[in-house]
Amino acid sequence: MGLGSPQSLIILLTFAAVMVVIALDILDVAVTALVGLCVLLVTGALDTRDVQNALNGGGESLALLFGGMVVARVLTPTGIFDLAGYYFSRAVRGSGKLYLIGIIVMIAPICAFLPNATTVILTAPIIIRLARGMGVDHVTPVILCALIGNTAGILTLVGDPATFIVGSSIGLSFGGYLKHASLGGLLTLLAVIPMLPIIARDTWNTHVPPVTAPVRPHLEHPWLLATATGVLVLMIALFLFGPILEAQLVPPAAAILCATLALLLVNGTRFEPVERVLGDLDWPTLVFLGSIFCMVQAMTKTGIFDGLAHLLYAWFGTNLTLVSLAILVIVFAVSTLVANIPLVLAMTIVVKGYFAVSGLMPEAALGAGYGAWPLFTLPVFIAMTFGATLGGGGTMVGDSSNIVACGICARDGHRVSFMRFLSIGMPISLAQLVVAAGYVLAMRVIG
Repeated sequence: MGLGSPQSLIILLTFAAVMVVIALDILDVAVTALVGLCVLLVTGALDTRDVQNALNGGGESLALLFGGMVVARVLTPTGIFDLAGYYFSRAVRGSGKLYLIGIIVMIAPICAFLPNATTVILTAPIIIRLARGMGVDHVTPVILCALIGNTAGILTLVGDPATFIVGSSIGLSFGGYLKHASLGGLLTLLAVIPMLPIIARDTWNTHVPPVTAPVRPHLEHPWLLATATGVLVLMIALFLFGPILEAQLVPPAAAILCATLALLLVNGTRFEPVERVLGDLDWPTLVFLGSIFCMVQAMTKTGIFDGLAHLLYAWFGTNLTLVSLAILVIVFAVSTLVANIPLVLAMTIVVKGYFAVSGLMPEAALGAGYGAWPLFTLPVFIAMTFGATLGGGGTMVGDSSNIVACGICARDGHRVSFMRFLSIGMPISLAQLVVAAGYVLAMRVIG
């Protein structure tokens, strides 16, 4: 299929239309992606084999996300998040500085392993309640919650679907990611702190008498809490050590295993129907991702990714320092308006194609079962991951957690405009971009 063929034009125009509709928030993102997928299926631009190939490649990310959603949902009725809010308010002691920094401390560890949109939903009520008690604006802290969750996704291989897509495509293990990329994620997270007095000056300078709940919340279903927490700990342990076991238990398999254990736990205790737990999951996001995987698979048939790979080589040759920085900036810019999942899927193909075109890697490396890529290629892929994730914090449409945070504010009577979000998200994202560029350069120098 050539780039100028009728089917290629249908694919390109459909993909572009889907991205525009999503960026302008005209339709629900899941519905938009499904409509685009249906257009490609009806016109014959996408066939059954393409769909199978797409889901074979993207199924691992869907499994990882599904597992995290289930485990988080099972923990919700135990009251653990209400208790966390109680101790969070006590630790803040009425200080605006501690309140803002505390959001980072509370959100980041959770989002390093669980879906950030789910975390925003669970923790936003805590953040809003304390802001009201302190008499400060809660819109900026809720948006900050989304931005921190987004950034924390690059702390681990499983923190964000985009991160896992890139890592798994080059054979990077959970431990390997911790070794080579997590420090960069931590530095970009710490880069948020100097920005807090700028984007939330009034809250930062606030100091009121300590605000705490009059009664410490009680934990419900203690046996469920203990066992569900055990399942979460098991999932994290399998992320770390599963791949080195004889069974080669990779993160998606570990996520499905632990989700199954969590659902068995729900079914055994019968404290609520399994159907309710499953019904509360973020199915629109899963449907959106599955549809986008299929659309990106269709894009590969047009040859556009091969063309971009050749263009990248024509511009930068084999200067991997320039390639890394260019990828970081370009992907960051595009990710502010385009969902990072489809962007990362597309750019992973482009970057791998670049290495093949430049002769730095053999053609066989483009295959799914090639194995681990050499260390000298890592800065380029890490730059792409950081750019896609950090750029998503720049605007309200850059990441699903941003949309969730704005929706929560709107339901609370505080509608967040595009420009309001931009004034908070973009300064933070740009500061993080500078830190990420420094880290990628350090990787090139040291490696």
